[in-house]
Amino acid sequence: MTHPLLDLPPLTAERFAAIERRVARVMGTAADVIVTQGEALLPLEGCIRSAARPGATALNVVTGPYGQTFGGWLRDCGTTVVDIEVPYDTAASAELVAAALAEHSGVELVSLVHAEAATGNTNPVAEIAAVVREHGALLMLDAVASVAAEPLLTDAWGVDLCVIGAQKAMGGPAGVSAVSVSARAWERILDNPFAPRRSYLSLLDWKERWIDTGRAVLPHAPAQLEMLALEACVDRIEETGGLDAAIARHRAAAAATRAGALVLSGPEAPADRRLRPYVTAARDAAPVATTLRAPAALDARELVAAAADGSLPLVAGGGALAKEMVRVNHYGPDATLDTVLRCLDALAGALRGAGLPADGNAAREAAESAWATAVGATENAN
Repeated sequence: MTHPLLDLPPLTAERFAAIERRVARVMGTAADVIVTQGEALLPLEGCIRSAARPGATALNVVTGPYGQTFGGWLRDCGTTVVDIEVPYDTAASAELVAAALAEHSGVELVSLVHAEAATGNTNPVAEIAAVVREHGALLMLDAVASVAAEPLLTDAWGVDLCVIGAQKAMGGPAGVSAVSVSARAWERILDNPFAPRRSYLSLLDWKERWIDTGRAVLPHAPAQLEMLALEACVDRIEETGGLDAAIARHRAAAAATRAGALVLSGPEAPADRRLRPYVTAARDAAPVATTLRAPAALDARELVAAAADGSLPLVAGGGALAKEMVRVNHYGPDATLDTVLRCLDALAGALRGAGLPADGNAAREAAESAWATAVGATENAN
């Protein structure tokens, strides 16, 4: 019996390295890039456990659940953690980070999430990275949700450890990820006696057994299907206009979804009966996903259950946000006007079914206008 996913020829070290080089270009870096064989939590934890050490101080910017996770890992390493907690309906700022760094002069590492798909916000990495660099600390960036949805300029911004995954805007599988490591980061990791060794979390193992040996022999059997899927993701980005085009599609999808949501419930509906954007300011909203605050009279999970039929990228928020948040995941192949319109139509129907006001036609018109404006702006810029 044959199957297209079975009996494939072995993935060579040469091809593995070639995929890494292409991923590095997507990340905007000339630094060492390692494609890791697992979901992005693997290199994220590997970065923290490699760069953090007992007795050191780290600044952890929390704008969603992943920031909370990073703080837990840092504390596990014996590091003193200073959390900057920002309301999930907004974004962090360079001013907040600069003030914290001024107050805690010994900070060695700053951890930051670029875009939080779970909360729908995005942080101004360029500005934050500048103040972190001036302070002399390392910057670790979770760019899993932002890569291919908004600009990611790893080297230009001065990001020392940058992690991406394929499962969001790149439209690929969750089982493969990548991390870039700057020269400064390698120096810090090499000087850290507590950095993992002989471990799946070890960046140093990859450096010594893969990078330093000229990427001639893979240190272990690669996850072949995931690697081929990652390669296909990069192929598709290049074949559909490149990174700029992918970013433009995600921006247009976010603008259209937000515009439609703003008018969906009608201007006369009281606040507790309106569906509205969760992230208050458009500038803080992530292009990868739009989060919406459910009407107070309705559980977000019930709204999603009534609206979603399995073909739409609509989910309720996770954890404590499950009752109040609806998330429209317009990323990857769903970064299209058709997906946005179908989601708005479905939400309109679910709201009406719950006895709440909803003007689907107004939402569609607003979304179409916002999409056209965003596409026009991109074409004029080019």
